[in-house]
Amino acid sequence: MEKPAWVDHMFGKISTVTATLLLLASAGSSSVLAQQNGFYHTQNGIVVDGSGNKAMIRGIGLGGWLMPEGYMLHFPGEGSLRDMNSKIVSLIGETDAASFWELYRANYVREKDIQMIAEWGYDHIRLPFHYNVIYDLESRSFKEEGFELFDRFLDWCKAYGLDVVLDLHAAPGAQNEGPISDSDGEARLWTEPDPYQDMTVEIWEEIARRYANETAIIGYDLINEPVTPDDQLVNGQQDLRDLYGRLTNAIRAIDQNHILFIEGNYYATHFYLLDPAFDNNMVYAFHKYWNAPDVGTIQYLLDLRNNTGVPLWLGETGENSNPWFYLVSRLAEDHDIGWNWWTHKKIEAVTSPLSSPLLPDYQTVLDYFGGNGSRPTTEFARDALFAQARALDIDSATLQSGVLRSLFDDSFATESIPFKEHVLPGTVNAVDYDSGTQGISYYDQDYWKTDGSPGGGNTGGKYRNDGVDIEASTDPEGFDYNVGWLNPLEWMAYTIEVQQSGIYSVEFRVASTEGGGNLRLFVDSENIANVVVPTTGGWQKWISIQQDEIELTAGSHVLRVVVGRKGGFNFNRMTFNLASGTAVESDELPVVFIRQMYPQPASHQVNMELSVSTTGLLKLELYDVLGRLASTQLLKPTEAYSQISIDLGKLTTGTYLARLVYDGGKHELTSVFSVIR
Repeated sequence: MEKPAWVDHMFGKISTVTATLLLLASAGSSSVLAQQNGFYHTQNGIVVDGSGNKAMIRGIGLGGWLMPEGYMLHFPGEGSLRDMNSKIVSLIGETDAASFWELYRANYVREKDIQMIAEWGYDHIRLPFHYNVIYDLESRSFKEEGFELFDRFLDWCKAYGLDVVLDLHAAPGAQNEGPISDSDGEARLWTEPDPYQDMTVEIWEEIARRYANETAIIGYDLINEPVTPDDQLVNGQQDLRDLYGRLTNAIRAIDQNHILFIEGNYYATHFYLLDPAFDNNMVYAFHKYWNAPDVGTIQYLLDLRNNTGVPLWLGETGENSNPWFYLVSRLAEDHDIGWNWWTHKKIEAVTSPLSSPLLPDYQTVLDYFGGNGSRPTTEFARDALFAQARALDIDSATLQSGVLRSLFDDSFATESIPFKEHVLPGTVNAVDYDSGTQGISYYDQDYWKTDGSPGGGNTGGKYRNDGVDIEASTDPEGFDYNVGWLNPLEWMAYTIEVQQSGIYSVEFRVASTEGGGNLRLFVDSENIANVVVPTTGGWQKWISIQQDEIELTAGSHVLRVVVGRKGGFNFNRMTFNLASGTAVESDELPVVFIRQMYPQPASHQVNMELSVSTTGLLKLELYDVLGRLASTQLLKPTEAYSQISIDLGKLTTGTYLARLVYDGGKHELTSVFSVIR
């Protein structure tokens, strides 16, 4: 990202240059002292632990715990803490509202949450907190119960080998206009610096005084996602740097041990006027959401690190699909950037490792708050809110294994593994396709969000966090969730274990508002069934379609359900029933098997590695995401293992399906690849 000319112009006029140089001189020994005393510190452009080892690589935030945010709780409306509390007080009164938040806090994070986080493989935790956890705005005094909670949390983290970044997520007066800072609609930290900036300095001075010698704390994330007002575009950048300078001076007068994490303006994305560095033990902390998972989106940050020698930390990212998670986490690690995931737990969510249940009575209260229901009684509302707070306990949560696999398992991008065991005869739920990334376990036209707006690949937002679109189902004979929004050539793969060779019938549960569609069934790349889906009269009006005379052989196979040239239907499950046992024998090897296609994405050619058991011509067809034939060519493998280079010609940027047809058209198999021009 090129720096605007006005930045250099303004930088030459900064009145605080002299003060900054003095600050650097006074703080110059901080990193050295931290190293001598066994604290985390910066060294050669990275963060290291007290022994000098590269550290702080994979972390997670505890968003929602000490700084509740409305979207995590499914609250309608503004979603700030003040708005949520006002609504709750209006129903159950101030005393019971305070009891609700106390119960909420006691269950949202407990020691067993910290134990589980360590077992998953994280090495550090970011602790977002509202200033009011430890500070009373009216009296400008500190709350001992808040620091006792901090101390208890630190003891848990030390017990399981996790170190901590303290994050002021809601500063006095609010550092931006949004509900994420519990703002009243104005970022008063900037519009009313007196008294709110003074209070912010007081808070960090007290934290530094209490924790200056605590080695379990990595450092201090001074201001989460600051956004200076639009009418202070130039001055706002300087105001941010000036406040960081004040905070640094105040902390370093007490604590020279801990790293200072400096977030950029505009939600931790812009760092104009925050260079050069103003402390020798600081880190630039940036946030990344809903843009491309490639190096081009972070090049300006890599340049910032190269120019200043200051390490980078991806302090917040997530809220997208698993394929995006995988690439962003590897992008950071490949460039020596530690990352911290947002966040460990939410209510009924697919993007966090843990999803707490949304209780029906709690939903009734939310409906009232959103203007979609009558006012519940005080007793009903109190019971519903308290029950939901208790349901935040980790024992009530669902583990989203796909999220964790995308972050910690390198084979996620290359290997499809069973999500659930599928034994036939039996039922296979459509949503229980194998675990893996786009093109490995499934293919979907829209599998992540990179346009800057919130969202992910799962349009329905239920059950799993891949590109496959899943919604709640009302099928009385089906599973609780169904696959929807099916487009031509999309597919899901399922590892199945066939107990007995024989002839099977398959019952499909489908629904379609109008037009219907079609799907095809493949087992180990062989097309075994073609199914026409009729109009049923509604997206949740389900019918059964039966397909007979399906031959299956005993053993482990990959079953693939492929949408035909016409989508537009919902799919709930398929049930395989054994009609009669046979002596059907399986071939030892498939005629053709695609081992891999690379590179991904490709630019001008893609390489296809094939295993073949017979020689002969193969017909290759390339289709775009709309099912249109883009290219056709004939291939002739010369050996049992062959590598063939495919010229991509004039294919434009996008995702394509490669379809190999062989053995006189009796068999076919497909693979997916991407093109970038």
